[in-house]
Amino acid sequence: MTKETWAFLDTGNHSAAYNMAVDEALLDWHSKGEIPPVVRFYGWEPAALSIGYFQKAEKEVDFDALRRHNLGFVRRPTGGRGVLHEHELTYSVIVSEEHPEMPAGVTEAYRVISEGVLQGFRALGLEAEFAVPRTEEEKASLKNPRSSVCFDAPSWYELVVEGRKVAGSAQTRQKGVILQHGSILLDIDEDKLFSLFHYSNERVKERIQRAFKEKAVAINALRSERVTLDEARTAFKKGFEQGLHIDLEPLTLTEEQIQQIDMIQKERYENREWNFRR
Repeated sequence: MTKETWAFLDTGNHSAAYNMAVDEALLDWHSKGEIPPVVRFYGWEPAALSIGYFQKAEKEVDFDALRRHNLGFVRRPTGGRGVLHEHELTYSVIVSEEHPEMPAGVTEAYRVISEGVLQGFRALGLEAEFAVPRTEEEKASLKNPRSSVCFDAPSWYELVVEGRKVAGSAQTRQKGVILQHGSILLDIDEDKLFSLFHYSNERVKERIQRAFKEKAVAINALRSERVTLDEARTAFKKGFEQGLHIDLEPLTLTEEQIQQIDMIQKERYENREWNFRR
């Protein structure tokens, strides 16, 4: 059976605003039929905090702490909660809602796309599996998260190893296209992460942070040999090809496309009105 060929783009390390602008541009170009479906890898320089589309920036985020740590900041076009992008490989998948392999339901499409991430973990020798909330209490916790932190609890079809969350992803659908992007943690600085948000008091912060340790884990806490970024790139590229039954061919951006990204970056993701809209 012939595999479908998708585009592959690794943009390396860039600012938070640039990273979100590229994802938006890819979605737009794919909606117009200008490019095939895309798998993209990227990193963050400087390290940055991204918040979900519906989060309240000034109510939830401690911007003094953000400045102390010299971190970037951006609001994502996708939902979910706050993510500290530091020691990680970030991925995005852009594919039409009408693609024959994409289920109509958001949750099921999420599972299909995340199969690529699952296979990437397995390529690294980790026995990852999908989390499926089973009890009513677990399902209710998805609707009412206890904190502003993304990795606080696994959602439907989030990836877990030994019961702890190892990748956090979020999705949006615009112009008939699915954009799913997410963080694959190699390491995590929990103290830094939890210093970036407001809490009702110090006790609450400590309790949530203690619980976090039981719910989330980074790859290098699970393997005896540390995983490098290059090793992760290789494993997850292979994982997406296996999990989505595709071949990946490099995508080269044109000068015009680079200019479009620059425009989106300036007009939206570097714009205070967008980042502090709630």
